[in-house]
Amino acid sequence: MVVVASLLAPSVKAQAQVQMDRQTRAREWRDPGNLGELRKEAERSAKELEEATKALEKRRSTIAASEKELKTKLTALQELERRLAVMRQPVSQMVELLYEQPIAAGGVLPFLTEGADEGTLRALTDATHIVAVRQQAVEQTSALYKETERLAAEAQELRAGNLLAEAQLAAEVDTLRQRSDKIVKSLTAALVKLGIKIDKVGRAALGCDPLRAATAGDYPNGLIPKGMLCPLQQKGFSLRADATIAFVSLNEAYRKRFGKPMCVTDAYRNLAEQQSIYYRRPGFAAVPGRSNHGLGLAVDLCGGVERSGSAEFVWMERNSKKYGWFHPSWAYSSPFEPWHWEYDPKMDSLL
Repeated sequence: MVVVASLLAPSVKAQAQVQMDRQTRAREWRDPGNLGELRKEAERSAKELEEATKALEKRRSTIAASEKELKTKLTALQELERRLAVMRQPVSQMVELLYEQPIAAGGVLPFLTEGADEGTLRALTDATHIVAVRQQAVEQTSALYKETERLAAEAQELRAGNLLAEAQLAAEVDTLRQRSDKIVKSLTAALVKLGIKIDKVGRAALGCDPLRAATAGDYPNGLIPKGMLCPLQQKGFSLRADATIAFVSLNEAYRKRFGKPMCVTDAYRNLAEQQSIYYRRPGFAAVPGRSNHGLGLAVDLCGGVERSGSAEFVWMERNSKKYGWFHPSWAYSSPFEPWHWEYDPKMDSLL
């Protein structure tokens, strides 16, 4: 049972740690409207799932090695069975060999009366050797039986331990996956409640999954598929999932301060839109394929924010970084774009 215990110990420990983490974090995000905390919880959950999945793959690799060891043991077991089969030959064969010796011709009496010739003595020596070989075979057979029983027990223990350990880890991964999905659904529901429009079949919900944000970064600037973007509360505009979630939180804080939502004139721009703006407004747009708008990480604002020094602009300067948004240094002078704001995932992760 030592093998089984060693296989199960890491999984049991991991399961206990996961349970502890759940209880701790359950106290951290009681308010489902806290989008930032929900997003971070989803990311933490995804990380746990990733680590558990890696642990499962590692365990499966260990199990594969154990199965190889098991195969070796079973092969050894088959060899022992073969050797035992040879040793189980009827003892009568040995007896027949004894009868074939010259003892039968010379008789035992000459030996007993000290009249035995050389042939009789050789026959008796051969008989003694045959008896010794038989005794050795009996002892070897007994030892082989014990070895067979030991190998069979080890093989059974290895297989049972492997199956149990894999099943337990797989169940743990499945639990973490369900938990991650539940958190993302809660986050999506909170976004819908705050005005994010998601179609009836939930296609847009995939774009609002913060766990897909990094995947959106795999696409070239301006070529992110629509399904990988999350719509804003402001109709017709969208961003990368993490940027949208942070922007919605910022927008709600802005609404609380000014009694109205933020005014948006631009968000994600595909490559064609970047080219159009670049040629229409030379000097006020990045070279197509290099704009942060094409990454789904920038917005252009109106409603007062576009005027440097306004109450709205000053409020944004003081509060936007709390949500991962900032006004880039170049936008203060070259070119002067007070309306342009960008989202930094790294900044948001430190908040």
